[in-house]
Amino acid sequence: MHRRILILALSLAALPAAARYEPPKAGDDGWAVADAGKAGWNTTLLDTLDRKVADGTYKKITSVVVADHGRLVYERYFNGGSVDLLNDVRSATKSVTAMLVGAAIQRGAIRDVKAPVYAFFPEVRIARPDPRLAGITLEDLLTMSSIWECDDENPFSSGNEERMYVTERWLDFALSLPIRGYAPWVKRPADSPHGRAFAYCTVGSFVAGAVVERATKLPLATFAHDALESPLGIRRVQWNTSSEGIGMGGGGTRYRSRDLAKLGQLAVDEGRWKGTQVLPAGWVRAMLTVHAEARDDADYGYQWWQFRFPVHGVETGVWAMSGNGGNYVFVLPERGLVAVVTSQGYNQSFAHPQSQGIFRDIVLGALPR
Repeated sequence: MHRRILILALSLAALPAAARYEPPKAGDDGWAVADAGKAGWNTTLLDTLDRKVADGTYKKITSVVVADHGRLVYERYFNGGSVDLLNDVRSATKSVTAMLVGAAIQRGAIRDVKAPVYAFFPEVRIARPDPRLAGITLEDLLTMSSIWECDDENPFSSGNEERMYVTERWLDFALSLPIRGYAPWVKRPADSPHGRAFAYCTVGSFVAGAVVERATKLPLATFAHDALESPLGIRRVQWNTSSEGIGMGGGGTRYRSRDLAKLGQLAVDEGRWKGTQVLPAGWVRAMLTVHAEARDDADYGYQWWQFRFPVHGVETGVWAMSGNGGNYVFVLPERGLVAVVTSQGYNQSFAHPQSQGIFRDIVLGALPR
């Protein structure tokens, strides 16, 4: 009997202590902070996140950060995550590249989104020249709807990103892609919502970043620092490059969780940060406008996803930066809401549903009415 009591006591002692909500701490990064409870959030529900990470309900989550009307109200780190960890957010980088396109247009380096892509690279020799290629625009790349035969979700696709990664010259690979065809069961652009046939294509995002480099005459990381990161007070970041040295606008950039929230806040506030217009408001509105139907349950803007979530019982479109592993920056501009979820569930089937579930069940569940 005494032995059973001892085992029970030891088991209880091994359980993590119940988390109690604490407001984020102010730092020197420009973020204002606030008490979620005083702002009307359900902090009891927010506290359940710690327990669900501890008991394995949520796996490989490294951070959850929430901002409400420009103030951080929730910040938690798990599984080796920390305020200073540079999170590899994979394809969430694509949304940053869309921001950089807007910044380049603002500076006059790029005319507009209708600019023809091939005109930026006259020196590249095309393996299979076709006059239709000259009609591919920057907007086609931003909306994942170019005529290239490129589909990351199809391992047989000529433009699947894994084929690009093993080549010496990624840009040549991309610009030499064949033109896509349409099987009887695939919608053509004319039959698709918004007149665009969506196919997820990292190659296109890479080329969009290469266009920014060519137009601004700066490495993508340098232009990102000058036009976006420095104005936001983002001091630490890691950008990747292709084998020929072109900035990787399609994925793999690393940011701190608080800095990811700044990118989200920029989207919420139509390009403003602390009263400074970092990106044109018109560009942010265009970026967060549906331009293509990605699938039955999601739409696509300029390299930003729009998912549908219940907000106080009403199905609502929520914009998001999204990357492999379950990495997300969710934004609900009309509510002033930004939520960052970072995760290291790379190539795991549970990762995306899990992060979306955290946003839906905990963040939106705790949202003040």
